[in-house]
Amino acid sequence: MGVQKTDRLTWRLALANLVAQIAIIVTGGAVRLTGSGLGCPEWPLCEPGSLIPREMSSIHPYVEFGNRLMSPVLLVITVALIWAFYRRPPMRSRPLRLKRLPWLVLAGIAVQAVIGGISVWTDLHSTIVGVHMLISLVLVAFSMYLMYRLASPDTRPQALLSSARRFLPWALAALITAVVVLGTVVTGAGPHSGDAEAGHIYDIDPVLAARLHAVSVWVFLAVVVLVAAVLFGRQRPDPRLSGARRAWWWVLAATVFNGAVGYVQHATGLPELLVGLHMLGSGLIVAATTWLCAALYYRPEHVGTTGETTVRERRDAHDVAIQHRH
Repeated sequence: MGVQKTDRLTWRLALANLVAQIAIIVTGGAVRLTGSGLGCPEWPLCEPGSLIPREMSSIHPYVEFGNRLMSPVLLVITVALIWAFYRRPPMRSRPLRLKRLPWLVLAGIAVQAVIGGISVWTDLHSTIVGVHMLISLVLVAFSMYLMYRLASPDTRPQALLSSARRFLPWALAALITAVVVLGTVVTGAGPHSGDAEAGHIYDIDPVLAARLHAVSVWVFLAVVVLVAAVLFGRQRPDPRLSGARRAWWWVLAATVFNGAVGYVQHATGLPELLVGLHMLGSGLIVAATTWLCAALYYRPEHVGTTGETTVRERRDAHDVAIQHRH
């Protein structure tokens, strides 16, 4: 994706937003993996009467407070991005539907802050913590799509796949949703609840949950391979699919990496470092899959462009053919 439809500042702010959305998954994972979920027992304050931690007896309050500081960072980046969408010269003329995207990200950040507070009030109930993680992944998807749209024309998208294959991006989206939902269930049934004393663990078999999660990943990978057959199986590659091909390699790399980490962490007793890497990988897979799904729809540079010929060019060619007949 080249920076063609926007300016450098807006692009960098969008990239910073995507990186920060993935980073907060990692810092949130650090809170959970170190048992620091109730390091700040209050919300929005950290301790009674104090916004910042004062206790020096353990590292837990500082791990949790450090994660909370990511929300103001995301807020500043997103507000700056909204400003750029409305004030930067290349962006001011772009359509309103595009300018709504950073507002959705801002709304998601606000929702996440409230859910984070609810997770503290409910003593880290696994369902609330799982929802917290899933909304972070939704924000990663929004942020990735925002970057894709910044680099794309504002024309109506055209499906690049035949009608019999147009289910593929929807299948990818549905399957990656199943993968991450089952992943949060596995974590909620495992030993890393976020606090050794107050965490609520799902009363389900963690081995069964892990196997269901693994099955969903294998089905997702099978559809990824099917997409590859469509993207790379043509004798004359369609140049409009070049972006989708690049995105496909990122999806494959992220899936293989995270799948390998998942199997190793399961075989080695869920060490904290590998679980943290697995959470990072989930953000990368969601970002890459969003890119791939979006790239399977082509936005021509101008209205009437198909990627090879315009409507006018086809009409002219038709007129010439009629003249030759006569």
